[in-house]
Amino acid sequence: MADIKFLELLSKDYPNIQAASAEIINLRAILALPKGTEYCLSDLHGEHEAFIHMLKSASGTIKAKIDEHYSGILSEKDRDDLASLIYNAEAEIKRRKKSPEDFDDWCKVVIYRLITICRSVSTKYTRSKVRHRLPKYLDYAMDELLHADDEENKAHYYNEIISSVIECGLAETFIIELADAISSLAVDQLHIIGDIFDRGAHPDYILDFLMNYHDVDFQWGNHDIVWIGAATGNWACIANILRMNISYNNFDMLEIGYGINLRPLATFAEKVYGDDPCTAFKPHLLDRNKYDPVDEKLAAKMHKAISIIQFKAEGQLIKRHPEYEMDKRLLLDKIDFDKGTVKVEGKAWPMRDTNLPTVDPKNPYELTDDERFVMNSLEASILNSTKLQRHIRYLFSHGALYTKCNGNLLYHGCVPMDEKGNFIALTFNGKSYSGKALFDHLDKQVRLEFFSPDESEESGRPGDLMLYLWEGKDSPLFGKEKMTTFERLFIADKTSHKEPTRPYYHLREQKAPCERILREFGLDPKTSKILNGHVPVKIKDGESPVKGGGLLYVIDGGISKAYQKQTGIAGYTFIFNSRFMALAQHKPYSPLQPDGTQVFHSPVMQTVETLPSRMMVLDTDQGADLVQNIEDLKQLVDAYRRGNLKEHYDYTMK
Repeated sequence: MADIKFLELLSKDYPNIQAASAEIINLRAILALPKGTEYCLSDLHGEHEAFIHMLKSASGTIKAKIDEHYSGILSEKDRDDLASLIYNAEAEIKRRKKSPEDFDDWCKVVIYRLITICRSVSTKYTRSKVRHRLPKYLDYAMDELLHADDEENKAHYYNEIISSVIECGLAETFIIELADAISSLAVDQLHIIGDIFDRGAHPDYILDFLMNYHDVDFQWGNHDIVWIGAATGNWACIANILRMNISYNNFDMLEIGYGINLRPLATFAEKVYGDDPCTAFKPHLLDRNKYDPVDEKLAAKMHKAISIIQFKAEGQLIKRHPEYEMDKRLLLDKIDFDKGTVKVEGKAWPMRDTNLPTVDPKNPYELTDDERFVMNSLEASILNSTKLQRHIRYLFSHGALYTKCNGNLLYHGCVPMDEKGNFIALTFNGKSYSGKALFDHLDKQVRLEFFSPDESEESGRPGDLMLYLWEGKDSPLFGKEKMTTFERLFIADKTSHKEPTRPYYHLREQKAPCERILREFGLDPKTSKILNGHVPVKIKDGESPVKGGGLLYVIDGGISKAYQKQTGIAGYTFIFNSRFMALAQHKPYSPLQPDGTQVFHSPVMQTVETLPSRMMVLDTDQGADLVQNIEDLKQLVDAYRRGNLKEHYDYTMK
């Protein structure tokens, strides 16, 4: 009966033998195509321009296609101009309009060239899939240009279509959409291995872009999880995200992008720290605010105010959860105001700032009435931010703590291990979890805390678990002994700022621990890889992104401008196509110049593995699903032929 019920549901989409058989033919054809290209990036940290450029350029792949087709035909400058058009069509069109060259003639030429590149990047797909990626209303014309193969009539046919596009005033739109289609077709599947938020100016722009993108998934990072916690209304998480983004001067994103009302915090900060220069709290000015510039002195006061609130809210949370074993992070009660010192793990350090008028030495973790008012206001703003809540739900619908895809294991931080390489067990509500079971449990609990907190097994306030995942030493999203936010703000001696990593980060240099991790997650070390982010690779210090004898790849190379002095580069893309796996090592992104031109640095490509034979769709996870779909459709056809199900035809159609 269960099978019949399933087939009855399937019959709604395939109402007769002909329809089911046609789909079988289509799916078998797809299985015979080469595997699409996967792109993996991590630690975007709000760098929207650099990230979108990486996608638009397919991490250098599109420029390689242009050189492949037009080297020796077009000059290097013309090839670079064509690449610029694909990467940023609006800007290049605007620049070309200022040129003395006839704009319509230029449009005709570049449409021909764009069609050539579009055809090249679409060869792995069925015609129907290509058509699906083309823009509505313009898809017919583009499809005809891509597939007109009659050489005798093609030139005239092409010219008529392109001339009609120009005469209808659609040339600019056609070029922009065609450029977007090229970038879209070059990337079949996109994996973001954590940390979209914080430091950079516009994670909101990144998520807006990705919500209109195809085939994308996320493996949450610790910066993502603390935003998820904030979106539940958790005060410790809210204070963390505001402290970080105020410290990086991201007021446009906070107030304009997400509509978070910072006025109560600003008023409170000015009232409490009016004469305090808040020297240690001056914001990093990596990006300027366009719509909501905040005076640097006020920003420093806001930064200090929210930092103290954060340490209080975290302290309350840590006391609620002794199982998190975070008592060493309780530092407000370790301050000696008379001596001007703070005791951290038994050592007294001089403090560079002891002006803490809202901290009661007798009850240092209690929020003042004014601080509670500020936090109530911020919580209301965040819970009622339609855009932020929509973005967080998108991270849930497309994300997880880890992903297995086509034989590879993707996660942001680490698999908690001890010095001997054994998986560390964490205990929650009397039950212990380690390895894959730990990831599965935490993924489930994070979802429950956000969507159904009453059903969650976690105690305390919703979002408390997210705070642990943000900075707990054995969190699979953090993996450091401690987060030294307090020390960096209040202690001048930088030796107190160190955040030692947990054993995983030196064990992953070896092959055996990586093999053990892959087996734990049900993968074969002979054919599988681990893709990891979180800790930037310092190329300038001689570090390599390749770990574990080639089993693990760290793809955090510093897309964030805040890290580029440490890494010496500006990020990695891990590329996995039907023939090989490769790392693209990026140089810092260059914004548009005043004259509308842009300098693009081609990434350095390193093939890390060549596949023994070309990988087809049949060999992928998608292929396994399609094979099962074919078997289901065969059962449906058999049920029709046996008369177990009635066929239906639309006799009004001819």
